[in-house]
Amino acid sequence: MKLNQEKIDGYNVLFIQVERIDAHNSGELKEYILGMIEQGETNIIVQLERVRFIDSSGLGALLSGYKNTAARSGKLALSNLQPQVLSMFELTRLNRVFEIYADLDEAFESES
Repeated sequence: MKLNQEKIDGYNVLFIQVERIDAHNSGELKEYILGMIEQGETNIIVQLERVRFIDSSGLGALLSGYKNTAARSGKLALSNLQPQVLSMFELTRLNRVFEIYADLDEAFESES
């Protein structure tokens, strides 16, 4: 899975550079996020602009990151969701769990 991590305006932004998050690559995403958290990165924004499909294992990987950041008084938020990905969050009601932003600018403004 192609992932890029950048510090932008003091935030840890994880750019997911694949079109699908599913059973084939969700484990790698989960491990990457847990690695970030273990290194002390507990405020993470996951940018999902390129993701066109996410299944339950992908949702589970993000939820694991959310729970682990919350346990360390941090937070994991999401940005740039494509309509079909956002609909999965709405269908599972995870949009009530995650803070979801239209883009990174909105996320930065909300977090400051």
